[in-house]
Amino acid sequence: MDQLIDEVRSFASAAGVSPATVVQRAGCGNGSTWAKWISGVGSPTLRIVDRLRAYMANASEQASDVEASEQDEGAA
Repeated sequence: MDQLIDEVRSFASAAGVSPATVVQRAGCGNGSTWAKWISGVGSPTLRIVDRLRAYMANASEQASDVEASEQDEGAA
C-alpha cells in the first residue's frame, strides 16, 4: 500500500494536483477515498489499483506526446 501511495503522490506532484484529485480523475473514488487510504481506514481493491495505475500511465504518456510535439514545432 505504501508503494501505491508513493506512486500517487509522485504523479500528483508532477501533475500539479492533489493526490485526491488523481484518485477522482481516475474514477477510483473521491477525496474521502484518498483520506481513508492514507489513514489506513480503507484500502483499494486490486481492480481499483489497476485502474489508478492505468490512468497515471496513460496521462503520463499523453503529457510526453504533447512535449514531443511542442519540441518538434519549435525546431521547425
